[in-house]
This record gives sequence, C-alpha cells and structure tokens, in this order.
Amino acid sequence: MAEARTLAEVYRRFGEAAAGTSPLHERVAIALSESAEALRAIGSAPARKRHPSLVLAALHDLALAGRAPALARAYATGDGDAAAGAAVDALVRLTDPVVDLVARRRLRADETGHGAVLYPAVAEVARRAGANAVGLVDVGCSAGLDLTVDRVGIAYGNGQSLGDPASPVRLTASVVGDRPVPTRALPEVVAKVGVDPDPLDVTDPDDVRWLRACVPPDRPERGAKLEAEVALAGADPPLLLRGDAVDVLPDAVARVPSDALPVVLTTWALSSFPLEGRLRFLHRLDDAAAGRPVAWVSVEGVGVAPSVPTLGDRRASGHSTIGLVVLDGSTLHAEAVGRCWSRGGVLAWLARS
Repeated sequence: MAEARTLAEVYRRFGEAAAGTSPLHERVAIALSESAEALRAIGSAPARKRHPSLVLAALHDLALAGRAPALARAYATGDGDAAAGAAVDALVRLTDPVVDLVARRRLRADETGHGAVLYPAVAEVARRAGANAVGLVDVGCSAGLDLTVDRVGIAYGNGQSLGDPASPVRLTASVVGDRPVPTRALPEVVAKVGVDPDPLDVTDPDDVRWLRACVPPDRPERGAKLEAEVALAGADPPLLLRGDAVDVLPDAVARVPSDALPVVLTTWALSSFPLEGRLRFLHRLDDAAAGRPVAWVSVEGVGVAPSVPTLGDRRASGHSTIGLVVLDGSTLHAEAVGRCWSRGGVLAWLARS
C-alpha cells in the first residue's frame, strides 16, 4: 500500500509539473495516479522503469502503432478527458506490452537541434587541426541525428547563418555576448559513426516510432522538427556501433579513413558516466591519437568533460561548456570556446577567430 501511494504521488506531481508544457500529459499522468488498476500495472514493471515519462511514451507508442485507437483519437483531437480515460484503459488492457516496452527502451528526449552549436565547433576544430576532411563519431548517438550537422541550415539571432540554406532541417539559436559565431564552412564529412549502448536505427519503423512516442502528443512543433531530422538522417544513415562508448571508441575511430580527421562528438553524453569512466574515455581518445591526430568536440555541463577548462564557472550553473580538444601523439590541446543554454538554443562564442 505504501508503495502504491508513493507511485501515485510521483505520477500526480509529474502531471502537475507537465501542465505548462503538455496539458495532455498532465491529464493522463493524474488519471493514472488516481487509478488503483493503473498503478498495479505500472508496479509490475521493473522498479527503475516506472517513471511517468517512460510509461507515457510507451502508451504513446502503442497509440501510434494502432494498438490503442481510443487513445490515438484523443491525442489527435487534444481531448484531455478522453485521453485520461483511454490511457487508463490502455494501460490496464495492454499491461504486458507496456511493461515490455519500458523494460527494453530508454526515454529519448531532446534528440534534435544540436547542430547550431556543433557546426561552428566542428569547423573550428578542423581548422585548428589543418583537416580538409573529417569523420564524425557521435558518442551516445541515440539515433545519430547529430550526424546530420553537415546538411542542416542554421539561422542565428544576430543575423548570421551557416550550413545549407536549402536544407529541409532549419535550426535556430540566439547568440549572446560580443563575439560572433565563426562562419567558416565544415570541411567534407567522409564518415559518420554512431556509438550507443542501444542505438536507434532511423531506417527501422519501430525505432522511429519510439522516437516519435517520446515527444508529447500535444507538442506538434517538436514532432515536426523530429520528423524532418529523422528524414534527413534516413537519407544517409550513419554506421551504428552498439556498446559501451569507452570499449567501442577505438573501433569507431578506426572506421574513419586515414586521410580524414576523426572528430568525436559528445553532447550531454558524459554526465551519465562516473568520473572514472570519463577519465577512461579520455585515455581511449589518447590511445587512438597515438597513430593519427584525433579531435573531440564536447558540449557538456561545467566540469563534466575531463581536460576542458571550466572558465571559472561553477558546476550546476545552468549552462554547458563547448570544448575543443585536439590530440596528436603526446600533445593534448584543450580549450573552452563557448557556453550554451537551453540544449543549444542559446550560444555565447568565446574564442577568437
């Protein structure tokens, strides 16, 4: 009984917090919190897989798959009352499929829009290394959407633009501070490799549906953005390597042709690693650079990326640091070239061109 009360409180608080961003998630989460049958169904999932955002994504996935038609209709019309009832019914009726989904899937939120930060950073690190071609290795890639960075169009709030103005994926970001974003173009990208413990394949309908399911059904702007990026990635799918980033990294770097600079990308990926794992990651990068130059572009919380200066900023300060690291033999050069907020929606470039 105490466990059920605790779970009900978790769902009620989640619903209250979602009110400002997703009224449908608010209504559904609160309805689940008030249903003893729904709470029993949720309680049959592994303890670490009972979070509301994951269960709601699983219900959304079943609706998108046509297995919960009443819920799909309620989501399509934005009917909160109908969605609340249909979600409880779907969860109770489809408990086993929901539990299966949450047991084998991870929530994939904020997958899109990092190119506004990554594009100038990759171009800058390639310039510093003297590279005319690069191969991108995205660690914690999920579906590899960041690997489309060379094919997006970016408009900055100060009037600058980068990338392909005809791209179907248009990204925007505000620029703060007194330094403009560098406008040099990316060199040719000759390889794209994603590394993830459980990568999603943009050519697999089930994986793509799960990505869509992780977006609240009443956030059409986010859904449209995701659709465009998935389509762009699907036109030139990356090579996906499954496994622990530290273990797989040498193989991933080796997939980049010898005449191109491997550029490893981490965007809010290292925070899930313990400190020892982050240090091992850096050591593996160093090992890979024994026979060729290797670069690393990091967009991580302050102090998360080893060797990247913190600029005197405090941890948990609300922004992230954009770091460039070039490793060449026994030489390591690391610099913090910018700060960003809102998952790359606001950028302050700090480095001199």
